[in-house]
Amino acid sequence: MHEPPRIAIAGVTGFIGRGLPALLLQRGFACTGISRAGTGEVPGIDRWQPMDQPDLTGHYAVINLAGERIDRRWTTANRALFHESRVGVTTRLVEAIRALPADQRPKVLVNGSAVGIYGDRDDVILTETAAAGDGYLAGLCRDWEAAAIEAEALGVRVVRPRTGVVLGRGGAAFGKLLLVFKSGIGGRLGSGRQWMPWLHLDDMRAALVHAVVSDSLNGAANFTAPNPERNSDFTRKLAAAVHRPALLPVPGFALKLALGGFGGALLASQHAMPAALLAVAFPFRFPTLESALDDLLGSS
Repeated sequence: MHEPPRIAIAGVTGFIGRGLPALLLQRGFACTGISRAGTGEVPGIDRWQPMDQPDLTGHYAVINLAGERIDRRWTTANRALFHESRVGVTTRLVEAIRALPADQRPKVLVNGSAVGIYGDRDDVILTETAAAGDGYLAGLCRDWEAAAIEAEALGVRVVRPRTGVVLGRGGAAFGKLLLVFKSGIGGRLGSGRQWMPWLHLDDMRAALVHAVVSDSLNGAANFTAPNPERNSDFTRKLAAAVHRPALLPVPGFALKLALGGFGGALLASQHAMPAALLAVAFPFRFPTLESALDDLLGSS
C-alpha cells in the first residue's frame, strides 16, 4: 500500500503545533513528531524522532515551530534558551536535511520566526520586504531566519512565517489577557498607540498548511491578520467582548520594570501586513479582531 507523503513537525506538542497534524491528515499527509523526548502523545502523530538527531528520510516537508516562550525576563540564562530552541534547533534540522542525498531531501521547510524581526517601527507599514529592525529580539529573529535560509542552498523551498500574537483557546498569552480583562483591571499598555499584529489560531494553522502545499509561497511571510490593531483599540475591543471596562492603563516604565526586555517588546509597534499571504489568495477565516473575538468568546 502506498504511504501518503510525510511531514515532520518540530514543536508539535506546543500551543500551535498540537492541532496541526489533524489538519494535515485531512489533506492526505502522514505526520512525524520531533521532540526532545523523542516520543509523545499527539493526535495524528504516528512516528517520533529525537530533536538532537532527527532522521528526515522519506519526508516531503518539515515544519519547525520549536521555540521557548519569550514572555519572561530576558536573563542571560533565558537568552541562551531562546537562542538554542530557535537557532540551535533550526541549525540541526538543516544539517539533518544536508545529510540526505539530494534527491531524498524534503521539498519544503516551514520555519518559524516572528514580527519582532522588524523592531519598533511606529506607524510604518511593514510588508515582508521591510528591512529588519534593531534590538535584541530583532537580532534573535535575524539569526533564526538565517539558519533556515541555509536550506535553500540544498534545493529546499524555505518559508519563514513571521508571527504576531496568536489568539486561541489554551494559549498562554490570550489566557493571561482574558484573566486580566475579565477581572476588570485590563487597559492599554503604555501610550496604546503601538500596533499589535495578531492572528486567530485557526488561521495560523491553516496558513502553515498553505505554506506546505502552495509552491508560490516562498521566503518571509507575515502570518498576521490583514487588519492589525493599535494596542488601545485591541484592549478596548477585548474589554467590550468580555463586558468589562478597560480603565487601567499600564505605564510603559512599569512594564519595563516588571518584565525587563520583554516589557519593552510589548511596547514596540509593528504595523505588519500579510502581503505574501494575500498575494497567494490565502482565505482568512477571521480577518478582523471582532470576528476572532466573537469566535473565541461568543457570549462571554
